[in-house]
Amino acid sequence: MKTGFLSDKYGVALVAIFCSVLWGSAFPVLKVTYQEMAILPGDYGSRIILAAMRFMLAGIALLVLVRFGMKSSFKVERRYWPAVVVSGILQISLQYFFFYNGLANTTGMKGAVLQSCCTFFVVIFAHLFLQNDKLNWKKGFGLVTGFGGIILVNWGQKFNLEFSLAGEGFLILAGIASAAAMIQAKNLTQNINAFALTGWQMVIGSAFLFCAGFLTKGTVVLDLTPLAGGLLIYSAFLSAASFSLWYAILKYNKAGEIEIYRFMIPVSGALLSAFFIPGEDLNIMMIGALFMVAVGIFAVNRSPQ
Repeated sequence: MKTGFLSDKYGVALVAIFCSVLWGSAFPVLKVTYQEMAILPGDYGSRIILAAMRFMLAGIALLVLVRFGMKSSFKVERRYWPAVVVSGILQISLQYFFFYNGLANTTGMKGAVLQSCCTFFVVIFAHLFLQNDKLNWKKGFGLVTGFGGIILVNWGQKFNLEFSLAGEGFLILAGIASAAAMIQAKNLTQNINAFALTGWQMVIGSAFLFCAGFLTKGTVVLDLTPLAGGLLIYSAFLSAASFSLWYAILKYNKAGEIEIYRFMIPVSGALLSAFFIPGEDLNIMMIGALFMVAVGIFAVNRSPQ
């Protein structure tokens, strides 16, 4: 992909929205996969093994693409390996340990909104660790509005907070891990091919997930029906495509500027969940939360011009 396209505002918008819709589709895909494989809510190990299979498949596919499709080297200089390993643990191992298990204990629509907290943590971390990406009043307004939407989505029909550590809490922790990894990736992509970096992240991160899955007595003999197998392959594709393309545009653009397009993750995730998951319907609280989160994401990333 030409670098001009990755720095052109229309090219960036197209790639970023495509990635965000792919990420949004993960919520109903995983919920349907759990149902199809009959993975019980308390079976943490099997969900971790499922995540490991997804990312190992995606990582190997990406490295093969880099070597034979792009005719590039996927080798990483020795001095960058510690950072790549940490990146793999943050972006894949930690994020998806919390994501897979958190999503099993809440609805797909609620999960889609909660995961958007990643965007707001990226803005906070960018202010702390990147010299050219500081907070201003617009970002402050966006943070308050966005987190207000996250609080709203946790209010039940009786207007009491419905929050559990193993559900909503895990999804917020997944967002924090992802935000930290995104900031680190901003520096790594300056020296490592974005597609190769993504591939190694996934291979390394999935290896740790396999270990965690075995330690929590997960089974590798999952009930892979044709539908479940197809969804697993699609999950691997969406991971490989979305992460590598996002890192590619991250290399040529400010982290805060491209985060604006991630408002499509909760929107597409909630809409697709309502469409594909039986029993999940949009209500006034969910619509209000989606609106607040979308406004927050726009505000924190709006250009000062």
